[in-house]
Amino acid sequence: MLFVAEIGLNHDGNFDIAHELIRRAKDAGADIAKFQFGWRCKPDEINYIDKDRARQLRDWCDYWDIEMMASIINDEGLELARHVGLRRYKIASRTVVDRPDLVQKVLADGKETFVSLGMWKGEGWPFEVPSDRLHYIFCRSLYPTPPAELRAMPTAFGVDRWYGYSDHCLGTSGCVLAIARGAQFVEKHLTLNKASQVIRDHILSATPEEFSELVRVGRPLARLVRESNARR
Repeated sequence: MLFVAEIGLNHDGNFDIAHELIRRAKDAGADIAKFQFGWRCKPDEINYIDKDRARQLRDWCDYWDIEMMASIINDEGLELARHVGLRRYKIASRTVVDRPDLVQKVLADGKETFVSLGMWKGEGWPFEVPSDRLHYIFCRSLYPTPPAELRAMPTAFGVDRWYGYSDHCLGTSGCVLAIARGAQFVEKHLTLNKASQVIRDHILSATPEEFSELVRVGRPLARLVRESNARR
């Protein structure tokens, strides 16, 4: 069971806050701290990450003993991921639709990759790669996602290639529902300030205390679901 703390841009451009979010993600029990690589922007914008900043983030994650992962947004983002030696990759929903060629490049690296399908409207699965290297993630690309949208969530993860869940709802109930249905990967934004209006992600994020409670409840629940499925 993987709990992913999506830090993304919730540092609001202050890398001291990014460091604190990494530390709090580890304290909350997250397995992975996730960022976003490849935004085309200027050095004074909040989503600017160059090689030096990417290396700093990786060093902080190593110091706090938490795995670093990133969503790969463009070719430069893939180069950043290679530069800092990420073990696994994430592909966001929009990239699946806008840059399928980039997704193929990412998959060609042979790393374990998690692909969100929140914007995918096509038939079947968009990419055919062995399931031990490519995991499809259910999500809804609405910020925040209304609870009614979760009616479309798979009733049983691990069936028909669904592997995990990326959450954009208020609170953590969507994550708990996904775990109860067998998700082996849950991604939830992490913030230190839900009231921040710098970006839209803060209000749908979990505080460190909420993330910690999600992990506390979710790990034994995931184990119970696995054991139950194994007896069938």
